Amino acid sequence: MSYFEIQGGHSLQGEIQPQGAKNEALQVICAVLLTDEEVIIENIPEIRDVLKLIELLGNLGVKTNRLSKGVYSFKADNVDLAFLDSPEFKKQGAALRGSIMIVGPLLSRFGKGYIPSPGGDKIGRRRLDTHFEGFMALGAKFEYLPEQTFYRVHCDNLQGAYLHLDEASVTGTANIVMAAVLANGTTTIYNAACEPYLQQLCNMLNSMGAKIEGIGSNKLSIQGVNSMNGCTHRCLPDMIEIGSFIGMAAITQSDIRLKNCRVDQLGIIPRTFQRLGIQLEIQGDDIYIPKNDHYEIDSFIDGSILTISDQIWPGFTPDLISIALVTATQARGTVLIHQKMFESRLFFVDNLIDMGAQIILCDPHRATVIGLDRRTQLKGITMSSPDIRAGVALLIAAMSAKGKSTIKNIEQIDRGYEKIEERLNPLGAQITRFE
Repeated sequence: MSYFEIQGGHSLQGEIQPQGAKNEALQVICAVLLTDEEVIIENIPEIRDVLKLIELLGNLGVKTNRLSKGVYSFKADNVDLAFLDSPEFKKQGAALRGSIMIVGPLLSRFGKGYIPSPGGDKIGRRRLDTHFEGFMALGAKFEYLPEQTFYRVHCDNLQGAYLHLDEASVTGTANIVMAAVLANGTTTIYNAACEPYLQQLCNMLNSMGAKIEGIGSNKLSIQGVNSMNGCTHRCLPDMIEIGSFIGMAAITQSDIRLKNCRVDQLGIIPRTFQRLGIQLEIQGDDIYIPKNDHYEIDSFIDGSILTISDQIWPGFTPDLISIALVTATQARGTVLIHQKMFESRLFFVDNLIDMGAQIILCDPHRATVIGLDRRTQLKGITMSSPDIRAGVALLIAAMSAKGKSTIKNIEQIDRGYEKIEERLNPLGAQITRFE
């Protein structure tokens, strides 16, 4: 198991390019199963979860080829459906939560889709009902093998239907959309997720010949087509990494420029960090964060304590709640962090408390952060990364802390951030990886 040693207390300076969006890449890579023609996807982040998905598709018979860094071609003209019943598939699929999104395109094109109970972050309850209820509404038959924790859906002819999703699940919406594009008739999905990554998937599918209307809203209309063609698609920059770097720059008193951020797709992310008191400037498509000696948390109009909570898009993404929390530890003022969606995501704050942060964990969903305003520097400790986003939050805390910190289980960080130490060290960070 790998670990990081971090010498904290160093400011960074320079430019950094955000990686391609992980959450988008997992969706659009699964969409290549909808056609037997070549699909080229650019700006793919070469991180553990994405590379595992590409490997899974390769074992499924999809021809995959790395054309250059971050650019891959896919051709699913000889898919081996027998692989779905193999022990290797059950092992690979169970190791990766993103594998759930192969079910929709497989069901749509081949009439069946299987998946073991997928892995991923242990951040709380993450049910799959939305996916399978959507497939059943389109006419698929569902079976669950509890002794194998294995899911199956199959249908000879999917039929368009009206669906009102029980939750605005991003992966659930993506999966149902990919199933519906080849169904007979029209499918209407109400309470659909509308994140930029879902919009990107829908735009890609339209370029492949799909007929999807309402992109960017919570009501999608999909007119089924007979077949799909190939295309070339480019992933957005990763808005979670962009938010992570904004918080990192502020807490480490760094002078950082984030290049080519697609600011038009970031929603309220920049504004939320500004409410934490962080000075930042939108310059064209770059975000410049000058050195923040102090940053003061905003309050509501009546003077009451600011609350930052996660919401479905266009609200604040839950993947940045951990980053906002750790950033607030060195601000001036108090903020209530409310993580609504996942009941285990805030448990990493015990590590921050051990480092000297003033945080009250009110319950599994809420934490009150009393900013230290740099009067007391965090101190280095040994800790372990529980999930992707908490892992990076702990890394950011360690970069601002006094002395040496050790972070174990950094494979979690590698699942979402590409060679992060190799990208931050040239800017002045002191992060060493040990295998």
